[in-house]
Amino acid sequence: MSEASPKVLICVAWPYASGPRHVGHVAGFGVPSDVFARYQRLRGAEVLMVSGTDEHGTPITYGADREGVSPREFADRNNRIIVDDLRRLGLTYDIFTRTTTRNHERVVQEFFTTLYERGYIFTRTQLGAFSPSTGRTLPDRYIEGTCPICGYPEARGDQCDNCGNQLEPTDLINPRSRIDGEIPEFRETEHFFFDLPAFQQRLHDWIEAQMHWRPNVRRYSLNFVADLKPRAITRDLDWGVPVPLPGWRDRPDKRIYVWFDAVIGYLSATVEWARLRGEEAGWRSWWQDPSVRGYYFMGKDNITFHSVMWPAMLMGHGDLELPYDIVSSEFLTMEGRQFSVSRGHTIEVRDVLSRYDADVLRYYLTIAGPETTDTDFTWAEFVRRNNDELVGTWGNLVHRTLVQAQQNFGCVPEPGELAEADRRLLAEVEGGFASVGGLLEQARFKAALTEAMRLAALVNQYLGSEQPWHRIKQDRRRAATTLFVAVRCVDSLKTLFTPFLPFSCQRLHEMLGYGDVIAPQPEAREVDLGGDAHRILAGDYDRTPRWAPSCIEPGRPLGVPRPLYRKLDPKVVDEELDRMRVSTA
Repeated sequence: MSEASPKVLICVAWPYASGPRHVGHVAGFGVPSDVFARYQRLRGAEVLMVSGTDEHGTPITYGADREGVSPREFADRNNRIIVDDLRRLGLTYDIFTRTTTRNHERVVQEFFTTLYERGYIFTRTQLGAFSPSTGRTLPDRYIEGTCPICGYPEARGDQCDNCGNQLEPTDLINPRSRIDGEIPEFRETEHFFFDLPAFQQRLHDWIEAQMHWRPNVRRYSLNFVADLKPRAITRDLDWGVPVPLPGWRDRPDKRIYVWFDAVIGYLSATVEWARLRGEEAGWRSWWQDPSVRGYYFMGKDNITFHSVMWPAMLMGHGDLELPYDIVSSEFLTMEGRQFSVSRGHTIEVRDVLSRYDADVLRYYLTIAGPETTDTDFTWAEFVRRNNDELVGTWGNLVHRTLVQAQQNFGCVPEPGELAEADRRLLAEVEGGFASVGGLLEQARFKAALTEAMRLAALVNQYLGSEQPWHRIKQDRRRAATTLFVAVRCVDSLKTLFTPFLPFSCQRLHEMLGYGDVIAPQPEAREVDLGGDAHRILAGDYDRTPRWAPSCIEPGRPLGVPRPLYRKLDPKVVDEELDRMRVSTA
């Protein structure tokens, strides 16, 4: 990152409040964004990380109907679950809010009005899809069928993920509801449309210039923008943001479409964050300053909403900055099959966190997650990665280093003259701040974590060669020097691992004798914004520059060494597979 850009805006895809989130969701939007945010704060950047639960739209009303509760009650319950899950996973949002606040409604309506007054929104009739059994409208994304262009059998009503073409639900062959399998009923209905084609050339030229985007994101976006059509931004339902125009505002049957209001949430969340701080205009420095880089994190099914539609809306608005990077992950499958909530083939975040430490899940989703290609979550690999890498490499290095230093010296040992091997190792580990940091700047999280683990393995090799636990009997000075080098390397590696493993690195920070916080955690807070009371996820995150090699001094008292991670019994694999079989039975 350029030193001229000290502010980093991190916009994280809004998890839908239709139910608890599974590990596939947080592999896309959650863990990568937090790794990036924590790294940026460690290097001293001013970070604003925003998101919230997406609570409007037909899926919410369907879920509420199924349970016999109001949409608000349904969204409230799922918001509480999601906020708690993300808090326990350690995702350091500056504000994680929700789309059912009055603040969000006001910002969405103002944005809509601006685009309307500038001629980018118009009305026209179209065939709308409705459920025959409930009479409710069906969102385009909740209709699937065979693509008329490439023959893909699971194309959606807005686009085909196989060939990338935009579609209408009426284009699909054998359309059906993804909610209940019903054949939708199509009726004429009037809606507001956003004039996407008006921005086609600008979008193409802008996307073409984004050479730092991941290749799949750039390629997919260019294919999509080649055939833009006006996009409906209202729907026939009674749950959502009202249309802010005379004759429409009080209509009970028309609301702004959830995709349109959700992407505006990045702006409305920033506005809410500023207002809660007593800075009404504080959002402007994040959205109207060209030096601020905006990074957007999501799964690949949301690419075009962030790389085409939201940028077009920003262009139409006229005085808000476009995204700098679209950091999209691919899909995570589970034991060879797609995640499916309806079929019970899933594992919820809260379920994993009830049995395993958050850092273990964070590690696995980073090192084996779907960063640039679809990957498969398997319990056998989860256990292997934990035992061989977290426990066997990094955890083992920490434990034997601190145990030997504590037992033999009670503090960081006073070194003698450093040998060539000592200096070489220290230089290699200290070089990790450039190599790991450079990869993190490029959002290459798997490569960055792999590099940090490689450095940990080098320190293990050094200890295995020097064997201070044996040498101390013949040459206490050399053993002290070796352990000093190892402690300093562990201290540096602690910082390199902190974005990925914040909980265990904070414990290690304390074992090394530090009394401050290197890995702050989020907390759930009750807020009241002008009489609109709701709960948010937020935190007080230190951004003191720490992304630098260790300067730990000889003589510093060390805390009691404790294992950072626990080895998992191989039986865990069969136990988890049995749970999956029960849930899908």
